[in-house]
Amino acid sequence: MKLSNLSPEKAREMIRKGEWDRPTAGLSNGYIQANLVVLPKEMAYDFLVFCQRNPKPCPVLDVTDVNAYHPPSVAPQADLRTDLPKYLVYRNGKKTEERTDLTDVWTEDMVGFLLGCSFTFEQALLENDIPIRHIEEGLNVPMFKTNLSCQPAGKFHGPMVVSMRPMKSNDVIRSIQVTSRFPSVHGAPVHIGDPETIGINDLQSPDFGDAVPIKEDEVPVFWACGVTPQAIAMHMKPKLMLTHAPGHMFITDQKNEAFGVL
Repeated sequence: MKLSNLSPEKAREMIRKGEWDRPTAGLSNGYIQANLVVLPKEMAYDFLVFCQRNPKPCPVLDVTDVNAYHPPSVAPQADLRTDLPKYLVYRNGKKTEERTDLTDVWTEDMVGFLLGCSFTFEQALLENDIPIRHIEEGLNVPMFKTNLSCQPAGKFHGPMVVSMRPMKSNDVIRSIQVTSRFPSVHGAPVHIGDPETIGINDLQSPDFGDAVPIKEDEVPVFWACGVTPQAIAMHMKPKLMLTHAPGHMFITDQKNEAFGVL
């Protein structure tokens, strides 16, 4: 069976067994993938309000109960501690660990958040014959910190992160139309064209992910990105935050089209 045709359950099982430790783009095509943020319950309300005020970079798909690691709405049989290929641990705003299992750092006061991921609308772009460079090259999508400020909530404040996809100018309008159908997974682009306008000086030096080649006849298109909470963590320095590693997403049981709008 092709990896793109794996059921979410089988894909998560393969990840849990250590048989897949790479970015999840292309796994279980047609199913929603999600960013993960895990915080102590004392910070969870502020973060939920932050997401509500910043739905483009932080569209909430599901929230666990305190010390529950099974996302009740999108994959109730899954385990958020083990079912992502790679996790990051932030302590006081610094990335201190990369790991493949959160079991021994997920404490009793933790709350897990799943946020929409651009991998969902990428499938829709491909179905509309719009090429995606990082998939063609077998790379992780390039992501950049910007000078766009998120709306603060409680202790949470800081810059938006965007993901970038180069495309021909005659594909840009169609890409806006296609991704606008998916507001729960970042929706339409937040910027098109000159990267310096949003504080990006070098498209070949992403803050997260991999650089991709950009051809002379192409325009960079930027979408709000679910890695934003990691930039927020670096900015506000919470005592502890657990996240997915960029590109290493959680695969849900929900179909992409379930989150699309007509």
